Amino acid sequence: MSELFSKKNKEAFLNPLGSNNPVTVQVLGICSALAVTAQLEPAIVMGISVTVIVAMANVIISLLRKTIPNRIRIIVQLVVVASLVTIVSEILKAFAYDVSVQLSVYIGLIITNCILMGRLEAFAMQNGPWESLLDGIGNGLGYAKILVIVAFFRELLGSGTLFGFNILNYDAVNNAGYINNGLMLMPPMALIIVACIIWWQRAHNKDLQEK
Repeated sequence: MSELFSKKNKEAFLNPLGSNNPVTVQVLGICSALAVTAQLEPAIVMGISVTVIVAMANVIISLLRKTIPNRIRIIVQLVVVASLVTIVSEILKAFAYDVSVQLSVYIGLIITNCILMGRLEAFAMQNGPWESLLDGIGNGLGYAKILVIVAFFRELLGSGTLFGFNILNYDAVNNAGYINNGLMLMPPMALIIVACIIWWQRAHNKDLQEK
């Protein structure tokens, strides 16, 4: 049991949540962070979808790593990821159709998400299934964490709502001078919020600061 939760395994799970976050440190998966964070609900669904796919793909590639010929390893990884993405896409269409429509092509584009290919190539091909599972969950949650933070501020300040429920659109709030900022709903604001998160993270983590 102690080996399952060794220091190395804990780091594989926890580092992507903070000091080695795939979005703010590795700067991966930025495109979807800009595109699906205008509202909280699609951002959360996207984060969960990527987490499930990265974790499962990591485990599958880890189990197959010793049998995959080196010259076709990228093709095999793409086939595994594409199969998982198709399954997740069909599940969303069956049980969360409205969210699926909001996410549009971005669910399909998970196939080319740099986080996925990076973890499969850099970690799953060199480590066992359990370590790969933890790494996949950690990186998926790290990605989802940033999406949720960005979506929270964009929806709240841009629409005055959270999960579609009215938060700021009241006469008392409007009379105090608050007006919804439509600029928050535009993709450039997502990039600015991500930049602010990166700045905060680097300011509070000496290991990330340039020497």
